[in-house]
Amino acid sequence: MIEGYVRFQSPDPNARGTFPGIFALVNGLARRGTLTAAQERFWRENNEWFTAAYPDPSTVDPSVYDRAVNPGAAAWFKTSAGPLLDRVDGYLEILAHHGVACVRLERAEPPGRVLYEDEYQIVVAPAAP
Repeated sequence: MIEGYVRFQSPDPNARGTFPGIFALVNGLARRGTLTAAQERFWRENNEWFTAAYPDPSTVDPSVYDRAVNPGAAAWFKTSAGPLLDRVDGYLEILAHHGVACVRLERAEPPGRVLYEDEYQIVVAPAAP
């Protein structure tokens, strides 16, 4: 399998001009208290699963998401991270239920300068226009 990269994000920038990813979008719904009981259960269980199963880039390198050091840094899943990607559908269903747009982006090459990499994901600084 040829390795590629995939990201799920808002099609629209937020107030800082960045495009929130799928977890940020669902976390925002949860913070606002708009999830159903079943959605909240899914969100909590799966966030805990992701935390236990995969490295958090910011614990490995605290500067990776530092807005002053790496503005616009964004995580992309590697297409080879099957079990990780298998769980994304539930998050997409939550967003669709609440009318929150989310797009899937795919790239064969890293879409910017790689700031962090592990076997499941990369974090990149956006490529200059």
